[in-house]
Amino acid sequence: MALILNIDTATEHASVCLSKDSSVLALEENAEQKNHAAFIQPAIQKIFSVTNLALSSIDAIAVTNGPGSYTGLRVGLSSAKGLCYALNKPLILLNTLEVMANAAINELKKQNADIQNTLFCPMIDARRMEVFTALFDASLELIIPSTAVILDEQTFADYLLKQSIVFSGSGTEKCQKIVKHSNAIFQSMQQNASHMIHISEQTYTRKQFADLAYSEPFYLKEFFTPLKK
Repeated sequence: MALILNIDTATEHASVCLSKDSSVLALEENAEQKNHAAFIQPAIQKIFSVTNLALSSIDAIAVTNGPGSYTGLRVGLSSAKGLCYALNKPLILLNTLEVMANAAINELKKQNADIQNTLFCPMIDARRMEVFTALFDASLELIIPSTAVILDEQTFADYLLKQSIVFSGSGTEKCQKIVKHSNAIFQSMQQNASHMIHISEQTYTRKQFADLAYSEPFYLKEFFTPLKK
């Protein structure tokens, strides 16, 4: 299996990990969003120092490419692209919300919870009552693609009538204040780069690599809509 450097600076919590065969070889994290730019390069150096591996030995670099913070996305992508150019390695772009959903799924699996009829709704706080969100099933199949949503009492109402939805991420605090359905589950946990591994390895196997010259952050800020389902 591939040796992959995973980089996540899309949200307030930044992290970098090195993975192989679905396992974490080393992980570094930073909880201070304003320091993401200063954190990332020393973190990468430390990871390769503690694993006694050469940076040139990696097979690919994966990065969360959005949605997320403007600055965080630029920091992560520019670092990943720079290393890919220098090392002549492929670049893998991952959707931040998919990584967050994978984190929520993994957390419930650790608790031996039955999640077969459960949907997963990661949320990134935008502004006022807005969030960046998407909806996934327990197999990480996309139900609703990434979108910017203005939250109200009817958000995801049709889905909540039929099954449970696990809400996670920084947008859940304001969602919890207005979505009161009994099938709404609010999970407090923080994703990190280790939750990228399953997705980045699958993407590497399928050879779904990004174009280094034309890759840009996925800001998801152009369009806002209330979501009634």
